[in-house]
Amino acid sequence: MNTRTDYAWSTPRGLVERPGEYPETTELWGYTDRFAYRQGEQVDLRVHTTAETFDVEIIREGARPETVFTATGVPGTRQETPADAYATGCGWSSCLTIDLGEDFTPGYHLVVFRTQDDHGREIEQESFFIVRPDNPADVDIVLVHATSTMLAYNDWGGGNHYRGLPDGDRNDIPSPYSSMHRPIARGMLRKPVGAPRNAHTDLSVPIGWEPRHPTYEWAWQRGYSRHHNDAGWANYERPFTIWAEEQGYRVGHLTQNELHAEPDCLDGAPVVVIVGHDEYWSWEMRDTLDAYVDAGGHLARFGGNYVWQVRLDLDAGVQTCFKDPSADPIRATDPTRLTTAWDAPEIGRPGAETMGLTGLGGAYIRYASAVPRGSGGYTVYRENHWALTGTDLYYGDVFGQAPLCIAAFEVDGCDYTFRHGLPYATGADGAPEDLEIIAMAPAVSGGEDRWSGRVPIGAPAAELADLYAGIYPDGIPPHHQGPGYGSSMVVTFTRGDGEVFCAGTTDWPYGLEANDPFVTIITRNVLDRFIAAGRDGAQAPATNTKEQR
Repeated sequence: MNTRTDYAWSTPRGLVERPGEYPETTELWGYTDRFAYRQGEQVDLRVHTTAETFDVEIIREGARPETVFTATGVPGTRQETPADAYATGCGWSSCLTIDLGEDFTPGYHLVVFRTQDDHGREIEQESFFIVRPDNPADVDIVLVHATSTMLAYNDWGGGNHYRGLPDGDRNDIPSPYSSMHRPIARGMLRKPVGAPRNAHTDLSVPIGWEPRHPTYEWAWQRGYSRHHNDAGWANYERPFTIWAEEQGYRVGHLTQNELHAEPDCLDGAPVVVIVGHDEYWSWEMRDTLDAYVDAGGHLARFGGNYVWQVRLDLDAGVQTCFKDPSADPIRATDPTRLTTAWDAPEIGRPGAETMGLTGLGGAYIRYASAVPRGSGGYTVYRENHWALTGTDLYYGDVFGQAPLCIAAFEVDGCDYTFRHGLPYATGADGAPEDLEIIAMAPAVSGGEDRWSGRVPIGAPAAELADLYAGIYPDGIPPHHQGPGYGSSMVVTFTRGDGEVFCAGTTDWPYGLEANDPFVTIITRNVLDRFIAAGRDGAQAPATNTKEQR
């Protein structure tokens, strides 16, 4: 019997995507030289293939996908690829340049590479780029893509911030470096309808149940990355964009790279939206977002698992995240930029100061053995909050529950207490004083192993002890002591002259994709209020609840 508690099953060698892994197969991968461009600029495609020629199709994605560019018979090139391309980049030469003329209107563009193998079977791989809006004020919503989380999980080439370096019997030592200059792992940008989610959505979990990971099993059977569900357009930004466009909202797109490099990139945006899994942020990204809200901006975050600080070198195209602060070489010289959890005292900038919530205040729901029989939905506590207008929800009601499960996978919460049946943030973890908790769902910091290592846990609770020992060298603070119980939360608060709504769960977009009436109404309430306030240039009242604080 294997008594080792595996993180979530290591990637079998045969599923690593990199040149030379399968000598008898036709290889085709590509990437763009940047994630985002302005109209009028030029995209540089870097492609490796063992085929003589390949085709390119570029699709502007959204509610009404449109092919905006095709090229056929492009000469193929076999490119030399470093063994550590996942950390240092592929360094491939240019194969095709594309001028972003009038046909390339602002939006998300999927790049599909195609060729045929020796048996006439079609081979496809994907990349992407974003065309930025000329002026953020020209759209209703500026959607910030969580590209740093995509970089953290992208295991193309064999490594990412979770695994890739050998540790004896498997490659489970994280790489602190992740390159932007490489293809994106299969499944993050495009996948077939019906692919399983990270969260299990079973209506009933019987006594004697053992956890499974259908998302990994599905990936192994079909040749997708084991991280295909953890980040990327296909999982989070795409369902939100399709829903928003169908509702009539004009959506503009940016990536976290722009927030990092351009402090004014959000100026004029009526509302900034973040969806899905935005686990990784740089100091500069937070500065840009905080300044936008402080100046009267409006942030609607329908995402979860806000945890790690990263450093970003855009010139080299490398993201750095050591996670263990003792391993980060800048600890002695610049501890505020340590690439570890934001709540580390050396950084001095708790995550809840920006988002109101933190991944260390929640973590997991309906993910393997983490709250496996939870409702998967949110329990309402402040029924009269403006965000719930028109939902007909009452105190104690639950919305978004199984089989939909919007409060699932990775989630955020804060330290809280109850008074007279209502939850209140204590502020011990940096949560704002005026934070209002609208709804909650129980969460845990990790899954419990009741099977003595026989089955994979996914996110073992035992790992939290090592994390806390690293980020709190002088002792774990009281609000993190105990058995690791937390909550996922839906909250609002003000910051400076602006306002923030935060639904602390990665899986909110699945509620929009399913057209759940409660999730849809709440999302529209938030967007409509924030867009109106942003257009008027005036701050709307922070709350219209009946409760007097």
